[in-house]
Amino acid sequence: MTKEELLNSEGNYFTLYMEDGTELECSLFAVFTADGRDYAALLPLSGPDEDSGEVYLYRFIDKGDEDPELENIPDDEELEIASDAFDEYLDDLEFDTIEEEEL
Repeated sequence: MTKEELLNSEGNYFTLYMEDGTELECSLFAVFTADGRDYAALLPLSGPDEDSGEVYLYRFIDKGDEDPELENIPDDEELEIASDAFDEYLDDLEFDTIEEEEL
């Protein structure tokens, strides 16, 4: 499934396996590009972060016809790049929403 197909379909859920052995169900909020890589923003659907506004960022690997994969972001520098790009994505989303309301 391509990135576009995934974003346009319903029921985009991922199970994250945390370091402490727990599983966390998340929904795909966005896929965005930064510095030539794709990243996924996931929202937790249960657990302590469910209503906190916490977002999990992962590398998003588009596998074509196969299900996509998520990879941990390996270092703080790349995480900063992904975080900044996600903030810009949210700013653009908010701006687009304001423009639509004005029409």
